[in-house]
Amino acid sequence: MKGSVIKYERDNIDTDVILPGPYLKIHDYAELATHAMEGIDKDFHKKVKPGDFIVTGRNFGCGSSREHAPIALSYSGVKAVLAISFARIFYRNAVDGAFLLPIEIEENTYKDISEGDQLEIDTSKNEIRNITKSKTYNMRPFPELIGKIIAAGGLFNYKP
Repeated sequence: MKGSVIKYERDNIDTDVILPGPYLKIHDYAELATHAMEGIDKDFHKKVKPGDFIVTGRNFGCGSSREHAPIALSYSGVKAVLAISFARIFYRNAVDGAFLLPIEIEENTYKDISEGDQLEIDTSKNEIRNITKSKTYNMRPFPELIGKIIAAGGLFNYKP
């Protein structure tokens, strides 16, 4: 996967910020996507491009268990969120629905990646290449079961 970085330098970005509550009644995923990240970035839907990555701090996706959050990000074009850590319910919603990849990174990696950097992610090598800075970082490997669910294209397609 290759894409550009949209970076939010903060921790605890919750699902109410990722997709504010008033939009939960929207069932058209394309329309839902136009409100992604609206709680902290009114221009997100204008700057995100298909294949982009969000890079952020700790505990991304905390708050409620709404699966609308990863759906909205996915349909806006985001392929992966790279964060120091994730709220577990957001992590599983993203993986189980095959919406986007929640990639855990080290704090030094988070600090080194900048807004607009071009990244290439190779999950088979657990590697992130920063094309802009000619650097390579490690990502935390997916647990075995999570890797199988991702490879299957989500929980509904997974056959144990």
